[in-house]
Amino acid sequence: MDEVARIPCPLRSAARRSPDAPAIAGSAVSLTYRELDHLVSASEVRIRDLGLGVGDRVALHLPRDERYFVLLLALMRAGCVACLLSTRLPARVAAPLPERIACRALISTSEEVLEAATVRTLRPEDLLAGEAAAGRSRLCDEVWLALERPSTVVFTSGSAGAPKATLHTFGNHYWSALGSNANIPLGQGDRWLHSLPLYHVGGLSILFRCLLAGATVVLSEPGVPLGQAIAQSGASHVSLVSTQLLRLLREDGFVGDGIKAILLGGGPIPTPLVDQAYACGLPIHTSYGLTEMASQVTTTPPGASRTELHTSGRPLAYREVTVSEDDEILVRGETLFAGYIEGEAVDRLLDADGWFCTGDLGEVDENGYLRVQGRKDNLFVSGGENIQPEEIEQALIQLDGVEEAVVVPVSDPEFGERPVAFVRMAWRTVEPEALAPALRQRLPGFKIPVAFHGWFEGTGGMKVDRAAFEERARRLYRERE
Repeated sequence: MDEVARIPCPLRSAARRSPDAPAIAGSAVSLTYRELDHLVSASEVRIRDLGLGVGDRVALHLPRDERYFVLLLALMRAGCVACLLSTRLPARVAAPLPERIACRALISTSEEVLEAATVRTLRPEDLLAGEAAAGRSRLCDEVWLALERPSTVVFTSGSAGAPKATLHTFGNHYWSALGSNANIPLGQGDRWLHSLPLYHVGGLSILFRCLLAGATVVLSEPGVPLGQAIAQSGASHVSLVSTQLLRLLREDGFVGDGIKAILLGGGPIPTPLVDQAYACGLPIHTSYGLTEMASQVTTTPPGASRTELHTSGRPLAYREVTVSEDDEILVRGETLFAGYIEGEAVDRLLDADGWFCTGDLGEVDENGYLRVQGRKDNLFVSGGENIQPEEIEQALIQLDGVEEAVVVPVSDPEFGERPVAFVRMAWRTVEPEALAPALRQRLPGFKIPVAFHGWFEGTGGMKVDRAAFEERARRLYRERE
């Protein structure tokens, strides 16, 4: 194989460089890089013994613990494609996914999912070796990984429609981590709290950053408040979505001592939330990313000003960003995915110049900072006027007492569609309807929601489930008629 197309395995390199450095740490687990490498090597042998190898797609439906990390790394080292399934999905939804993306096997701890699956099923213990077998690997031997080899399948969030199965090469993750670490320094002794699901590209990217840097992935106890988890684990780095940041800032006793970087992503971060974190002296980084680009595309640098933090930052190394004539954000680079999967087919939707159309609207300012305005497919027309829901949401979030807001359209016989708002208020004594007068001072009349509702619970996830909000808005709007 061409030497240019492959690199030494980051895990093996870290194990050879600093074998006793902590790789994965938590209240119930402590693995050094040597120990992690041994376990991965032994599981790689078991995987091959089970008849799985280069190019085979294997689905992982597991809780986030050390077994997940070991099996994920072992599958990639064996040349398999690890297909990561959300454990939030009901069994009847998760079980058919492996067949949909042509997996040869499914690894799960859920009896319900295993029983409903239509492909070969395995349990983690079928592939995890004991300590004796794990101790036989040799750190003196180099392990080479091909950059162009398909390595993972991650499902998109579904914020722009049905979730898509996104295929990444090992190189996509490698270049993503390399560019991130060049912007947010990470090294041995640093500890990145694994605060995002591993089946999301944001959670997956934490692992790759730590492997390249020889840093520690820290697992927190389920149910432990975020600030407490940061303090107990000694985390130096953490990745958060807006809801997590909001909860962190409201947590009693949280001061953020020892934190070197807080990477914010997973969607737009409300400006007041950014301002609050900035005023607290937290080392935040705003960013823009997408599954198709293996996580971050743009990010603000350390020490960014408050004005800069109101943007999504500048392109990281190995990525390119431009904006089309109709204001759509286009991306390309070494981190760009290999394509969408459906069965055996892989479809990579690029324009003639190799740009991927994100479906997001934005602009790049004179200093190269990206400002994201919203989803192209969220825009709707009301009485002949274009309405971008994210503009109304940002205006609502600027109002005193508003913590979160989502605006969706409902059908209207006169105007075609009208905006409806769902709002999470900081004070229950204030009703959402009371926001309309203040909103009229910021927006023209046709952008004022025709109805305000309290926050719709049960739409958990890293990103807002707009489809669920739209369905609830339609039902509530019909009840009013």
